[in-house]
Amino acid sequence: MNTSEALNWLENRPEITSLRAAVCDLNGLMRGKRVPINQAKKLLDGKMRLPLSAVCPDIWGRDVEDNPLVFEEGDSDGICTHTGTGFLPLGWTGSPSALLPMWMGWDDGRPYEGDPRRALEKVCQRYAALGLRPVVATELEFFLVDASEVWPRAPISPQTGRRLGHEGVLSLDQLDEFEAFFTDVYAACADYGIPADAAIAEAGGGQFEINLLHVDDPLEAADDALFFKRFVKGIARKHGMTATFMAKPFAGFSGNGFHVHFSLLDAEGNNVFNNGASDGSEMLHHAVGGILQHMAASSLIFAPHLNSFRRLEPNSHAPTEICWGYESRHAAVRIPGGPPEARRIEHRVAGGDTNPYLVVAAILGAALDGIERQTPPPPPKSGAVQGQGPNQLPGDWHSALVEFERSPDIGRLFSPELRARLVGMKRQEMRVFTDKMSRFEYETYLETV
Repeated sequence: MNTSEALNWLENRPEITSLRAAVCDLNGLMRGKRVPINQAKKLLDGKMRLPLSAVCPDIWGRDVEDNPLVFEEGDSDGICTHTGTGFLPLGWTGSPSALLPMWMGWDDGRPYEGDPRRALEKVCQRYAALGLRPVVATELEFFLVDASEVWPRAPISPQTGRRLGHEGVLSLDQLDEFEAFFTDVYAACADYGIPADAAIAEAGGGQFEINLLHVDDPLEAADDALFFKRFVKGIARKHGMTATFMAKPFAGFSGNGFHVHFSLLDAEGNNVFNNGASDGSEMLHHAVGGILQHMAASSLIFAPHLNSFRRLEPNSHAPTEICWGYESRHAAVRIPGGPPEARRIEHRVAGGDTNPYLVVAAILGAALDGIERQTPPPPPKSGAVQGQGPNQLPGDWHSALVEFERSPDIGRLFSPELRARLVGMKRQEMRVFTDKMSRFEYETYLETV
């Protein structure tokens, strides 16, 4: 959407009284400004400035202590420019508003490579240079919870007034109980053009999944996933609930995943993963080989928080073993069935708590590395994958950070600037969690040892 189209969109929405302009930080959170409606053209013309460090504070929004952008370079500003996606209507705010997504650049016009959306753009450019176009679809899981108490609980049904207290895999009753919420979510997606498809009830009471249909632009697919999360959270608040994409909000239920499907089209629009059979082409196998080779080092992208690793447990639907298979929902990488012309790869490791730009960049970048290097995959797993094989994902947050920081392979996926900012941020977050004393710790040790 160009400047003229965006301004026309606003003119047709006289009810909008203010704007939000924001960049996406490395944790997948939007950071920016509330702007009067009369400043819309200024935003669209690239006149807004934010500190470059706005894309890399910690999860609490604090500067990272050893970030040179802040403490050596004076916390200088970058230029925020419109990504071209258009305004995002925010119908759940106190008065109607709209968000303008931005991304960060230097004063001289160069992209700032610490911006996560820029990282995905670079991967897309590499595919384009080879005459290939990724087609990407995503699946996002979330819980609706009652957060009126200290600890979140299953939500209260708007229809019955009773709290959900059971698992409801594929339950139409649970979907129907929250019909008003889902109606608003689908209306918001339609208003912005996000291709929301089927909704299903998942394993936990109040857990749901909505699929976003495939698009042939990975940046658009990641945009849609990011904006969808914002829609769901905002609309849940409007309905008196909280929506959480936290990887493992309840110990007794499955966690929230972010599954990514993709295929590749050549210049003629042919799916290069299709070999006319169920096993897929040699290029598909090389893509799988690259994904598996980079998976351990990329695990900090797929599980970026302390809580993320509570989801990645053996003998669950969240994978822990670095492996692939045909039609296995327990494998980290699954090749779904169906007609050969629709052959694709499904990546099942990432949690719902991740940054969509970094997740899609890590997956597509690893696949492209495998294609370019013709990396052969190991034999596919058959049957159920129990997570007991020799090649395991890092089992905790610190191990994932060490893998990301030390891997010689990760430099082929992400810029030095982004890697340094992400590592510094995660190290600071780990220190904060380590310094906190829990009630359980006192209960265990105070009079025992």
